Amino acid sequence: MQQAEIGLIGLGVMGSNLALNIAEKGNRIAVFNRTVARTEEFLGEAGDLAGQVIGCKTMEEFVAAIRPPRPIIIMIKAGDAVDQQMAALAPLLAKGDIMIDAGNANFRDTVARFDRLKDTGLTFIGMGVSGGEEGARHGPSIMVGGTEESWKRVEKVLTSIAAKFNDEPCVAWLGNDGAGHFVKTIHNGIEYADMQMIAEIYGILRDGLGKSAAEIGSIFGDWNKGRLNSYLIEISEKVLAATDPISGGAMVDMILDKAGQKGTGKWSAIEAQNMGVPATAIEAAVAARSLSSLKGEREAAEKIFGKPEYKFPVAYGDDLKKDLELALFAAKIGAYAQGFAVMAEASREYGWNLPMPTIARIWRAGCIIRSQFLDEITTAFTKAPDVANLIVTPAFADMVKESLPALRRVVAASVSAGLPVPALTSALTYFDAYRQGRGTANLIQAQRDFFGAHGFDRLDGKDFHHGPWGSGAATF
Repeated sequence: MQQAEIGLIGLGVMGSNLALNIAEKGNRIAVFNRTVARTEEFLGEAGDLAGQVIGCKTMEEFVAAIRPPRPIIIMIKAGDAVDQQMAALAPLLAKGDIMIDAGNANFRDTVARFDRLKDTGLTFIGMGVSGGEEGARHGPSIMVGGTEESWKRVEKVLTSIAAKFNDEPCVAWLGNDGAGHFVKTIHNGIEYADMQMIAEIYGILRDGLGKSAAEIGSIFGDWNKGRLNSYLIEISEKVLAATDPISGGAMVDMILDKAGQKGTGKWSAIEAQNMGVPATAIEAAVAARSLSSLKGEREAAEKIFGKPEYKFPVAYGDDLKKDLELALFAAKIGAYAQGFAVMAEASREYGWNLPMPTIARIWRAGCIIRSQFLDEITTAFTKAPDVANLIVTPAFADMVKESLPALRRVVAASVSAGLPVPALTSALTYFDAYRQGRGTANLIQAQRDFFGAHGFDRLDGKDFHHGPWGSGAATF
């Protein structure tokens, strides 16, 4: 029997869809699942593609079915389960074989796994896959981290299954060890911010203006035809238009307002803080999800403090819809700028040399944050790959100048009305702080020197780094 070009372990929803995608694109694939019954069920589901699939009952049979050097995708729950699967698989493999973690792994775990294998003759790829089950089946965005040699072994298969944007495959090798999973983590952090900002605009329209779900969906549909064209705006329109089959009302109005999270957004915020890079919109989105989970506490607090009227200023008039569109656009720029700044710092810190234009390019299709906007980011970073921040590139500086006043008006009106807009507010204050040539941290430095003798730098450059407050230590 002809050997498979690649193998896959784990036939859950994502694994099954990815395997079918691989087979459909003309690649022979071997599959293995812990339960043989699931493997047999999958082969039955494969239909006409079953001829491209080698279903294996044992790991020994599975490994033998793959052409060396063997690339093996592990598509199981992130964490200890991956380590256990790797430990069981390793004794069966030969020099040059590649274990590929395609789950939502913490990049630090990926680096550790890569290091554990470096003297064994085996190697490891940490592969970020974005697009959900639909992307896995029909074309995801794929972010690869590992050795260049291991990338070359899987390049043909991954290129064939990736989403395409203007015939360009949305897959790339981004650097060594944890590079791919780090970029996927930041992708998810930006996704958190983008979703939160959309939800805040929805809240303004629902609570501040009293619009129905269908009316809001229609507004999002109009926006999706312009500069906000994106997958998240597109699905928001569809979600808001859906009818609940039980109550007959809007489906979204029947959903409990408690948002879940799996950790990648939190990791984005943690890594940004570890590196000292401000990612305030991402942090606000993570905090908002955590706050949403406190449903009982929020309901109790509402009884104590009362419910605000949530009324937007009447003076806004017909310009509000345009202002909301521009405000969301401005905030979106802030979130993406922060995410790319975090990746740029990680690239320096971990020696990855992350290619910013390439990252923007492979996010243009297949992934959750795909949008028209990413084509503009690709162009901006292609022209200025080493720019300090996306918002100071000529094209985006002009966009910020155009849209920032609307964001300021929307945030001000929302705060005045008692509408919570943490991500929109964080984006606004990020812009304001970033463009302020002289801020207020000089007072913080003075305080730090007073109570801890930490010292400070002087504006005039003189060699005198403590203030005239005695020893520099506070007395009590």
